[in-house]
Amino acid sequence: MERIAIDMDDVIADPLSKHLALFNKRYNENISIKDLEGKYLTEVRPELHQEILDILAEPTFFRDLDIITDSQEVIKELSQHYEVFIATAAMELPSSFTSKYEWLKEHFSFLNERNFIFCGDKSIIKADYLIDDSPRNFMGFEGQGILFTNPYNLHVTDYVRVNNWQEVREFFLK
Repeated sequence: MERIAIDMDDVIADPLSKHLALFNKRYNENISIKDLEGKYLTEVRPELHQEILDILAEPTFFRDLDIITDSQEVIKELSQHYEVFIATAAMELPSSFTSKYEWLKEHFSFLNERNFIFCGDKSIIKADYLIDDSPRNFMGFEGQGILFTNPYNLHVTDYVRVNNWQEVREFFLK
């Protein structure tokens, strides 16, 4: 059976909306998703780089994220035809581990928790496909990288791209 590894943040969970809302409130800003086209928030406000990262490092930040539309339904379908793993680069923010694990257990309980991978470098993942929003995670990955669209990666053209979970369904369950 072929394996699909799926990133958590900005692919099945939506930290971007929460991060932007918290940042705007705390720093009296009015940055929109549209302002992030082709760039990260740290590039829009480089003078607040550390403050931006500090929001993500809060231990409970990842616990109550919204679910990306249709991800649960499509992943449930995929798991009937593929081995499905959730691979999150939790080592970049070690304080996020517990919140991410609890979030996955709550929203993706139909997956075996042994299929939750908390890592740093995703090139260690042995899978046929990796669905991710960050092209850097495809470096060294031996399978096919599939870029999940987000504002900051709109100008990346080197990978197969999916814009939403209905397109993921179409790609894998033609």
